[in-house]
Amino acid sequence: MDTIKTFIKNNKALSWVLGFQLFRLLLLPFMGLMPQDAYYYLYGQNLSLSYFDHPGMIGYILRFFTDIFGASIFVVKFADFFITSLTILSFYKLSTYFLSKQKLQRAFVLLASTILISILSFNSTPDVPLLLFWTLSLICLYKAIFEEKKWFFVLGGIAMGLAFNSKYTAILLQFGLLAFLIFSNKHRKLLLSPWLWLSITISLAVKYPVWYWNYQNDFASFVFQSSERTSSISEFKISPKKFFGAIGHQMFLLLPVLFLILITLTFKYIKRAFLKLKIPQAKTLFLLAFFIPTFVGFFLITPIYWVKLNWMMPSYITGIIIAGMFISKKLLKIQLIFSIVFHVLFSLQILFYFVPIKSDDTWVGWKELALETEKLQEKYIDTFIFSNDNYKTTACLNFFMEDKVYAQNIIGLPALHFDYLDDNLSILKGRNALFIDSDKRFKNKEKLGEIDPLLTSHFKKVTELAPIIIKINGKESRKFWVFYCTDYQPKK
Repeated sequence: MDTIKTFIKNNKALSWVLGFQLFRLLLLPFMGLMPQDAYYYLYGQNLSLSYFDHPGMIGYILRFFTDIFGASIFVVKFADFFITSLTILSFYKLSTYFLSKQKLQRAFVLLASTILISILSFNSTPDVPLLLFWTLSLICLYKAIFEEKKWFFVLGGIAMGLAFNSKYTAILLQFGLLAFLIFSNKHRKLLLSPWLWLSITISLAVKYPVWYWNYQNDFASFVFQSSERTSSISEFKISPKKFFGAIGHQMFLLLPVLFLILITLTFKYIKRAFLKLKIPQAKTLFLLAFFIPTFVGFFLITPIYWVKLNWMMPSYITGIIIAGMFISKKLLKIQLIFSIVFHVLFSLQILFYFVPIKSDDTWVGWKELALETEKLQEKYIDTFIFSNDNYKTTACLNFFMEDKVYAQNIIGLPALHFDYLDDNLSILKGRNALFIDSDKRFKNKEKLGEIDPLLTSHFKKVTELAPIIIKINGKESRKFWVFYCTDYQPKK
């Protein structure tokens, strides 16, 4: 006991980090399947060079872990936890290049205490590998530029390519690198270095699977990721709700103290650059080059576009290092108090599900839905199952059920990567089906009372059955409408 007390006293920062990670690890067995877990698990079960809505790195990781340890919710969650733990260690290594021992410890605790790390540890998304390879890229680029170890340009190119193979946001790594070199008087000469362009060329080569998949599929993924967003931004409708919603999301991710520090520091550095024409020292400029473009860039479009919770995540790797330079011991304590309160409340919600979530983005009810659906299939023999919510219900049922479950492309709607998994729906012609549709708001246990015209245009007859009601901890928490559809007629 004395040895443990001595260790904690001499290693307070490490103790805090290990404490948060132990808390997350102990909570993993109680976490249910999220729709994102199921969808990206499906990626891994259908290996491809890339996928419609994202590159495939998260899918490959889940395939690796589940092939070794078995396909279970815990293993899927543990894969996220493990990769995120590597990100934390990589962040620590990166921070040692910029911070003194005391400031390093504060930055280390700042990162580990965020809700950001908890989300990455519990939920499978492309951001899980993105943040790891983003951080590794910065380590390599630092060593190549500041320590003049040129071969790290090669490793940096590989890491940047793997980051892009995780999520398209990683293109901002090259942007940040070039921006740093352009504004750095001391290192601008590297713009003419063959090592720099070798690094960028290597990153492009590592990205080849994503580019080739898009080439094979009419650049469908690039079009999907750009066209919808571009059209929404071009409408230029100011929405205070979107702006304040983005602030709320990011404040939740980082917690108020850290978020307000980053806002203050961002304003300070931008003001100094534009009004006083002062460029920070090289190392600080390096950190800012991978923080400001992503953080400020996405914030600038929040009044006219709904910026998702995770889009700014990569910027926080260097942003938190900058915050570590300035945060006081008192503010760090306040940050930890916020973090402990939020994590305790989060754990109580996980364990007892006090507050029903009026959305399909939840971890409860999916296994129970699969069991009830299987019972229906026993009653309505030789039916296939499909749903209509982009991917959530379909992916979750696929995770738990032996029979294949289909998406809304059954009734002629775009269905993300399911369009590529199920490109020959004619094999289902003439078969009967069960259509499962989530009632997200769940106000009563009654039937929907109406039938989607898309169902009647693809099936000879559609009959609404009694809805499936899912109980969580004894409370009726989720509801799914059910329709029995006969004689499927695909339109193509």
